[in-house]
Amino acid sequence: MVEPMTPPTVQEIDGSLESMQKIVGGTIQAVYAFDEPVCIVCNDEGKLLGLPMNRALTDDHGVPYDFVCGTFFMAGVGREDFISLTEQQIEKYQKKYTNEMVFSVPIRPEPHKNHPKKEKHENER
Repeated sequence: MVEPMTPPTVQEIDGSLESMQKIVGGTIQAVYAFDEPVCIVCNDEGKLLGLPMNRALTDDHGVPYDFVCGTFFMAGVGREDFISLTEQQIEKYQKKYTNEMVFSVPIRPEPHKNHPKKEKHENER
């Protein structure tokens, strides 16, 4: 499991839809971003709900092309369902997501420009 701003943890999931939805906080989506049979299972509406940015999806050269928002977990891909990752996959993705964190920094709004005060004429209020 990979939560925003924390190192990944290894957890067993019972495989029910309810448990997967509970982990991601809503409707699940599988993202197939890798060449091997593994996927990221995340909240389908994570970006729309404004969940915190978590990790980047990167191309073969390590260049980010998208972000996963909210908590997600990795799973192996079976014939008709998700399966457990192998020990090698756990080690690979735990290392990857421990070293690749996304830091969400709020943008500070620009201060209002102070316009010089206009002098009041004697007939103005």
